[in-house]
Amino acid sequence: MLKEKFIEALVAEDVGRGDLFARVSESLDIRAYVIAKSDGVFGGREYIDVLAKMYGLSLLWEVKDGSAFEKGQKLFFVSGDSKTLLSLERSILDMALHASSIATLTAQYVKALEGTGVKLLDTRKTRPLLREFEKYAVRCGGGLNHRMGLDDCLMLKDTHLKTINDLDTFMAEVRRKIPFTAKVEIECESFEMAQRAMKAGADIVMCDNMDLETTRRVVSWRNEYFPHILLEASGNVTLETIVEIAKTGVDAISSGAIIHQANWIDLSMRVE
Repeated sequence: MLKEKFIEALVAEDVGRGDLFARVSESLDIRAYVIAKSDGVFGGREYIDVLAKMYGLSLLWEVKDGSAFEKGQKLFFVSGDSKTLLSLERSILDMALHASSIATLTAQYVKALEGTGVKLLDTRKTRPLLREFEKYAVRCGGGLNHRMGLDDCLMLKDTHLKTINDLDTFMAEVRRKIPFTAKVEIECESFEMAQRAMKAGADIVMCDNMDLETTRRVVSWRNEYFPHILLEASGNVTLETIVEIAKTGVDAISSGAIIHQANWIDLSMRVE
């Protein structure tokens, strides 16, 4: 979804048929600021910039996307017509809160992986119609995006594999029909399935909910026979387990938690 259409829908949801305060108040030139009431990592600037341009507001930024901030820090200033600014207060804050909360948790996972060489990926476990926004927030926190949807990478999950009788034959057909640049990832829950997937020509093999010892076996076998294939670990990934998973030698770890387990931080807008 284009940022403009997303923002139009966001504002329409809140303003509805018109802000009642704007109906009874007079227009003034005002300036407000957004202040952090907790520590975090900022996200949302790309979208707030677009909103300000759409509705004639001026911004003065003190942070960038991906910047760490502390409680009490003024993050940005916004000025313009009072009716417009106050009508958009919640829309501005909600975008900053949502993106910054995901960015903050993502940054914690990224920090835990420092020095391992393993990449942190998100998943498609996003809120309906918010995928582009939430995956943008992951990037603000230093993570990398997995596929955006079903059209940019073919992933064969356990449900798909139940419908495939001959994986080798199916993969030959896949290569004839999907784009040359598209990768194929196969989800595997056992060492034997990972072997089958590599032999069948997968570009990426997901070690899904594997214990650490099995994952290490998959990595060792990959390194010996199919060093060009990428390995992704997924399932039961937490801040407490992610380092041990990374030590198995996989190339990347995916986690839906960085989005759906992100707790909202505390930001507030104040008029000067």
